[in-house]
Amino acid sequence: MAGLHLQDLVETLEGAVTQSGESLVKLSEASPLLLVFLRHAGCTFCREALGDIAGARAAIEGGGARIVLVHMGDSQAIDELVARYGLSGVDRICDPQQKLYSAFGLKRGKLRQLFGAKVFWRALYGGALSRHGIGHLSADSFQMPGLFLIDRASIIRRYRHRSAADRPDYAGICAVPARSGGSS
Repeated sequence: MAGLHLQDLVETLEGAVTQSGESLVKLSEASPLLLVFLRHAGCTFCREALGDIAGARAAIEGGGARIVLVHMGDSQAIDELVARYGLSGVDRICDPQQKLYSAFGLKRGKLRQLFGAKVFWRALYGGALSRHGIGHLSADSFQMPGLFLIDRASIIRRYRHRSAADRPDYAGICAVPARSGGSS
């Protein structure tokens, strides 16, 4: 990954701890991780992503990956949102200084990525027609999301959103060959 060497990645993952106190390095040694970087709890696309993840959860976890959500806002708001989508048991990391976002190369969006025509129409669809709604800003609304499949402290696959309205295939990014060597 550009700008992040293996040792830097290990140190970054070691310093990132879930709400239950486990480091990402430790978790990635036990099983592959789908590390999902969200925007903020009020974002329609964040809500839509949680719905998509809930729908793909059986496939993701059935394939051996563990889901970890990274957010930068109010933990209580995210906890409520995660519960609304049936994901309360999923690990979460609060990153208010956006250190993990930066370490994984996730940048702040440009106006077109956040407010362009595609984003507007997708927000209308996701917020109103799909009933994900729109909430209050609770973090950096310009931060772009992304997802990374991590295994044994190495990035296997990545998806960096080109617009806030992108809708990645969460289960598809986890479709990798089974682990080789070592214990599973």
